[in-house]
Amino acid sequence: MMYQTRSPYLLIVWMALVGLVNSTRAHAAPRFHPLPRAAGSSSGLSITRPSVPHQPFTVAGESGAILGQQNGDFEAWIFPVKILKDFRITAVLADYPIPIELTPLAAQISVTPAETVITYSHAAFTVRQHMFVPARGTGGTPVILFEIDSVRPMQLTFRFTPEMQRMWPASNFAVSGTEWVKDGGYYILHTDDPKLSGAVAMPGANPGTLAPFQERPQTWPVELKLDFDPKHDSGHMYPLLMALGNSSAELGARLNHLNDTVVALYSATQAYYEHFFDTRLTVETPDEPFNQAMRWAAIAIDQARARFHGETGLVAGYYGSGASARPGFGWFFGRDTLWSLYAVNGYGDFELSRAALEFLISRQRADGKIMHEYSQAADLVDWNALPYFYAAADSTPLLLMAMEDYINTSGDVAFLSKHWDSVKHAYAFTRAHDSDGDGIYENTEGTGWVESWPNGMPHQEVYLAALDQQSSRCMSHLAEIMQDSALAVSAKKAGEKIRQGIEQNYYDRKHESYAFSRNANGSLDETFTIYPSVAWWTGRLTLPNAGNMLRGWASHEISTDWGTRDLSDRTEFYDPISYHQGSVWPLFTGWVSLAEYRTGRALAGYEHLMQNADLTFAQDLGAMTELLSGEFFQPLGRSSSHQTWSSAMVLTPALRGLFGLDWDALHHTLRLAPNIPASWNQAKLRRVRLGEASFDMEFRRVGRQLVIQVISNHPQVLCLVQQTNVPVAECAQPASRTHELRLELPAVEVGLDHQLPAPGSRTSQLKVLDQRLSERQLELVLEAPGGTVHELALRRNGVSVKTIGAEVVDERLRVCFPSGVGYQTQTVTLTW
Repeated sequence: MMYQTRSPYLLIVWMALVGLVNSTRAHAAPRFHPLPRAAGSSSGLSITRPSVPHQPFTVAGESGAILGQQNGDFEAWIFPVKILKDFRITAVLADYPIPIELTPLAAQISVTPAETVITYSHAAFTVRQHMFVPARGTGGTPVILFEIDSVRPMQLTFRFTPEMQRMWPASNFAVSGTEWVKDGGYYILHTDDPKLSGAVAMPGANPGTLAPFQERPQTWPVELKLDFDPKHDSGHMYPLLMALGNSSAELGARLNHLNDTVVALYSATQAYYEHFFDTRLTVETPDEPFNQAMRWAAIAIDQARARFHGETGLVAGYYGSGASARPGFGWFFGRDTLWSLYAVNGYGDFELSRAALEFLISRQRADGKIMHEYSQAADLVDWNALPYFYAAADSTPLLLMAMEDYINTSGDVAFLSKHWDSVKHAYAFTRAHDSDGDGIYENTEGTGWVESWPNGMPHQEVYLAALDQQSSRCMSHLAEIMQDSALAVSAKKAGEKIRQGIEQNYYDRKHESYAFSRNANGSLDETFTIYPSVAWWTGRLTLPNAGNMLRGWASHEISTDWGTRDLSDRTEFYDPISYHQGSVWPLFTGWVSLAEYRTGRALAGYEHLMQNADLTFAQDLGAMTELLSGEFFQPLGRSSSHQTWSSAMVLTPALRGLFGLDWDALHHTLRLAPNIPASWNQAKLRRVRLGEASFDMEFRRVGRQLVIQVISNHPQVLCLVQQTNVPVAECAQPASRTHELRLELPAVEVGLDHQLPAPGSRTSQLKVLDQRLSERQLELVLEAPGGTVHELALRRNGVSVKTIGAEVVDERLRVCFPSGVGYQTQTVTLTW
């Protein structure tokens, strides 16, 4: 290499440095090679932002994960081992006598489903850090590709800390040494366990300081040094290769295989995501960010797949582990999987649903209980001896609910038949834990929702009681399918008894709400929470005296501008930065949103749905965080930034609430109760799965009607039914490629805008507390900070409107709120 310099002294220093590097090269025989630059994703789904150094990113797949911050620092996992952490880059330019740290130069992050790219920008060079985990089924491990452009020759030093930690709670071994294999050109990361070693390499790179044995013991940084000459090296990408193994030969072979297959793995990963939505549901609406959020939600769930030996399960979420061995919630959870499967069934990935259900069923306890959590390192310890495996009670009823939903959407009775004994066993477990005879499954066999509670742990929770009721009704339906009439009747009776028990035992007449929990002595914990909202999850249960409670959920008492708290901010023990006593979870927001849609409060449901959708672009781009402060718009510091069920809570309220889909594949029927926003003239759903069939749906306004047209590539039997509680019946329609349903639209509709506040903001946006529609009147109860003015979209479907409490200005409804401190209420009445 020829380096140009104006300083003879610097030239001598630089040539000495290059001579040392070349001397090392002369004695090594590196077998690795750089790669040609590859084309990026053409899927059209991408998020590009200026890098925010403290914000996280997640690149995950079934074989591993790269978890880091947007300044480029990361840790790398080959499941279940964390290979390295604290990744940093330093550059030294020819004729530029200072080292340049790249971390402060992280200028841009670009996220696509297939890769995340961080761009470091300097006046003399650009380095792009491409990170990807190979697509499922390829067997590849995480790879980082470095794309380098420079106006001068330079040396890049890649520095990291060897970690070699097995995922919690497996025991770990000290990193006993880092060895440079000279004739292979890679580091071996030794541990005190001879069966656990790692390896790291980069084509063309040489080691940093290698202290001789005779030197005084001292820790030197582990470095890979790469000389880059733009005249000769431009056009290449330099992969950081990582492997696990037992011996130098095995590690070298794995690194070489990875090096030889990186281009194919990269291309396969790009192709996987470019075709991801060929078979999965997508939406097309006038709201493009919402369309994107729906796609990202499905991608985020898919990236939570993890391979465990020959199985596939869904992990709960990811976040950098720091000094620990816990990458967020990067292990398998029963409840997280089962809440998320409603979204998976909705977008039609039945293969994933089956794999996830079987992962849980294969770990069903002998008495029928479904697992709570299972580490990716569980087989390295005596997992049964630890308290985590079956810690929670809710996975068991949720399995019955998710199984019924899978059958409703897929029509896969063979799968139900295969696992029928396990399903019955799970149901028997719920019925065996009712000590007081009221028919309601109790918390005695694990926690319901809360894992700690200031008033003492509950004897029964309304959360668990509502799941118990719905799971009994689901069990009745499943038994009918399996032609077990006795079980169908008994499960239906159990569900009815539980429904009556919830109304009798949980309704708090004093506060016109449903209590959080019931104690063994019959007294109630009257804390105002959102947990009763799960009663509307399947659409088969309602709480008949819920009006005041629903109004409270929509108010600023519960609802922030970024989602719902789990309890009222007026509660004595309210703590907005706690785990269970006042923080905001997108999961809770999704529960409440669907409950609002199902109870005719579509504006509040839309507001909460869009808060979740907008979180897609707020932190870990393309994914959604686990929980946020209940007081300021900011995720909690320990929140898993890529949380599976958070992303699921975009899809489920949207598909089942906003679009109002209710599947019945066994009867070739789609029940529909759409709540299309007032500002949308039309919307489309592509690839709606119903059993083996796939349909495109279009919602289009025509006068006072909403016309729903459903089209398939081949003639299909399909009945479209306005969603009511009519008895299930066989579809008698002839097979056709086109099906249509016309629904009457309200004469007057009102719509909301949506936008998350600035980070650190308190709640200040308008809230829709109540929404009452009659034949010639729409009444809205709104609240907003005193003295503020808000405008809502107004659609008049062929009628003239009179207003009280607001005025119509340019097809907008302008509402002025009374003066006063804090939130003030305004009732708006529109008549026609």
